[in-house]
Amino acid sequence: MTAGALEQLAARALEFVRDGAIVGLGSGRAASAFVRALAGQVREGRAVRGVPTSEATAALARELGVPLVGLGEGAIEVTVDGADEVDPALSLIKGYGGAMLRERIVAAASRRQVILVEAEKLVPILGSRGRLPLEVLPFALPLALERLDRHGLRPAVRRALSDNGNVIVDCAVGPIADPAALDRELRSIPGVIDTGFFLGTADTVLVAEGGRIRELKRPAA
Repeated sequence: MTAGALEQLAARALEFVRDGAIVGLGSGRAASAFVRALAGQVREGRAVRGVPTSEATAALARELGVPLVGLGEGAIEVTVDGADEVDPALSLIKGYGGAMLRERIVAAASRRQVILVEAEKLVPILGSRGRLPLEVLPFALPLALERLDRHGLRPAVRRALSDNGNVIVDCAVGPIADPAALDRELRSIPGVIDTGFFLGTADTVLVAEGGRIRELKRPAA
């Protein structure tokens, strides 16, 4: 994603943040651009506080002077984050950066989730980019890998642990006909703590495309 597109997305996302709000701060490049834009408004006197979804985001926010609070210190009005895939129903795959578990918790505690992506992240069906991350309890890793391999998912273990001290495993996938069913199946494996599926969590997706920002809203149920 180009620096200009990141700045455009971040500036547009600020429109969803009211003065005095508690904001969920996502992880990754798009979310970091938003933190930087938000910090600019904080320096101008805007009263907002953030709940970070990763240690990296927390460090960036502190460096830039964005006040931070924890869960339970007030209602989170909106979370601004990125995604790795977005389908036409605005269901997502997240977790390429490894922060999906905290991202899910903060999104669940928020009244609204706004996702920032470039057009290349839009896919006709989830799984099109070939990768689905999982967070796995270290003790359960041998069992989880055996079960995942049995399902033909060719699991690959990342060297770096998550901020929670767990293992991130990338599964090889193709286009997924029923993401909800696969999500349930993966979560049934003992020790699988979370998956990269974010189904029905995003209210709005902002897409940087051809020098402009397109706003997508989740279809009505």
